[in-house]
Amino acid sequence: MTDSTREEALSDHRRRGWRRRWPPFKPLALSFLIYQVLFTASYLLSYGVAYNFHFGEPAFLRYLLPLMPCNIAIKATVFGLFRLYRGWWRYVGLRDLVSVFWASYVSWLAFLIFYFAIDYMDVLPRDVPIRPQLVFVLDWGLTIALVCSARAAVRLYREEFRPVASGGPVQLLIVGAGDAGEMILREILRMPVERYRVVGFLDDAPALRRARIHGVDVLGTTDQVGEVCAARGVDEVLIALPEADQRQLRKVVEASRGAAVRFRMVPGPDELIRGDLTLSQLREVRISDLLGREEVALDVETIEHYIRSKRVLVTGAGGSIGSELCRQILKFTPRRLVLIEQAENNLFEVDRELREAHPDADVQAYIADVCDEARLRQIFDVESPDVVFHAAAHKHVPLMEENPGEAAKNNILGTKYLADTALAHGCRKFVLISTDKAVNPSSVMGCTKRVAEMYIQQLSPDGPTQFVTVRFGNVLGSSGSVVPVFQRQIAAGGPVTVTHPDMVRYFMTIPEATQLTLQAGAIGRGGEIFLLDMGEPVKIVDLARELITLSGLRPDEDIEIRYTGIRPGEKLFEELNIRGEDVAPTPHAKIGIWRHRAEDHATVCRAIEDLVQLACSGDAKAIRVRLAEIVPEYAGPDPGASNVPPPSD
Repeated sequence: MTDSTREEALSDHRRRGWRRRWPPFKPLALSFLIYQVLFTASYLLSYGVAYNFHFGEPAFLRYLLPLMPCNIAIKATVFGLFRLYRGWWRYVGLRDLVSVFWASYVSWLAFLIFYFAIDYMDVLPRDVPIRPQLVFVLDWGLTIALVCSARAAVRLYREEFRPVASGGPVQLLIVGAGDAGEMILREILRMPVERYRVVGFLDDAPALRRARIHGVDVLGTTDQVGEVCAARGVDEVLIALPEADQRQLRKVVEASRGAAVRFRMVPGPDELIRGDLTLSQLREVRISDLLGREEVALDVETIEHYIRSKRVLVTGAGGSIGSELCRQILKFTPRRLVLIEQAENNLFEVDRELREAHPDADVQAYIADVCDEARLRQIFDVESPDVVFHAAAHKHVPLMEENPGEAAKNNILGTKYLADTALAHGCRKFVLISTDKAVNPSSVMGCTKRVAEMYIQQLSPDGPTQFVTVRFGNVLGSSGSVVPVFQRQIAAGGPVTVTHPDMVRYFMTIPEATQLTLQAGAIGRGGEIFLLDMGEPVKIVDLARELITLSGLRPDEDIEIRYTGIRPGEKLFEELNIRGEDVAPTPHAKIGIWRHRAEDHATVCRAIEDLVQLACSGDAKAIRVRLAEIVPEYAGPDPGASNVPPPSD
């Protein structure tokens, strides 16, 4: 437990102790008593102002003093009807003040009616010269002033004289002076322990320049983030722009690159609509926020048609893509979900997670190697799946360059065994998860995935199973992606290693990739290779700089960026674009179909047999030669042989 957390817990303990000593009716009684004191003071001050505080005169003793109990009783009743005794003084706001105004006004009208009634009945003395209307009007105004001032003073005291968190409060800069920023500031001011001290706002709206919100100034525009952070000693930047796109977020982060600050943001506009945005809902800015991936719009009915009440099998279920596929599939209530994974720990974790999240779902986990044909047949005999998602593969490019035989066995032979078994058991749909590295491959990994694509493309006409392929690029946060590597290097103090300053990659989030895979599977009728829209390519070095900045450190100062050179099999850029002459559109805007050439199935089968034999022999050079014969566009082991960076704009 940190010091600040301990202080908050202690403060909360004290508040609970106060509540134990003062049951709910006692604070209510105390509030009622304070109001009566304020009503009395207002009445006395009204006479004092009107008559120069001469309280010994007959006008007060014989005329106004007898009216005071009635005045206070009426106010007490009306304020009770307005439920003002129940309002917590420390949380006083504009609505409370408006309620005080109306309660005072109604009390004043009620008292006037009472006064004129008793005056008409000749109850009050007639020999005392007095102008009571002036006193009553002053009493109305002073009641509002005293009650509002007292409640505001309590809130001001609570906010200005709070205990400070151990080590001092975090100096916070809020980017966005709109509703979200104002709500967060109010939450900060109400905290029992001062953990944050807001140094100011930044906002691009001209109307907010030089404005002041709850005593905090709008210091400038978002372009001045770095300048303000340096001048004000900012520790943390809160981006309170719920509807900001990736360009706005990236602009703020890049403008702060020279300052060692951390970033947090509000989660989205829904909380603003409900009006319940709190500090606990804030989260750190993630790299996926800066890449600006839009939410995927799915044709739910089409996906449900081939998932709901079906037996669905996922290979590589313990991996990043496979496990997320399982999570997405369970949303469509399959009859049974079958998990196949070689790594037992990964399978244990995802199996437990799925069962806890979906206790009513029928989930079955199998430890199996896709290269074990007999084991696959056993599983299919028991499960008879209707749909298969094949996500199991060796994907690490440099490792597969060093172990081409294992890439051939797992990526090609494993796919062949699984596809043949699915076809033999009458599976309705088979979806192969492929990669952008299969496009004009320069690596063994990419080339083996292309051979796997070629094999299943030719199976569709031969049986009831629809075989389709889905290609996409790098996935943020996956076990083999560059982001976790960078994060570990940053946590270790650097250096962050980048292969080449011009290296670019396409990125998408894991949920987006899996959702589009489900959608592509629904569209496919057999033999298609679907390409997913990866958006704009991202420079890896820019990605590294943004991750360093988001960690509250400075690129090239706190953390060194070191270039290590292109590794075997890598390209400077990957080729994946759904807009071009060789890509046909589909009903979904983010999915295209690659117009591939037809392959001779017998030739592909013979080539696979040769590759398997070579893989067992361990002859890496012979494997590469045979791969080049099968896939003519394979560039070979030289990473720069046929891959040059695209011209810059």
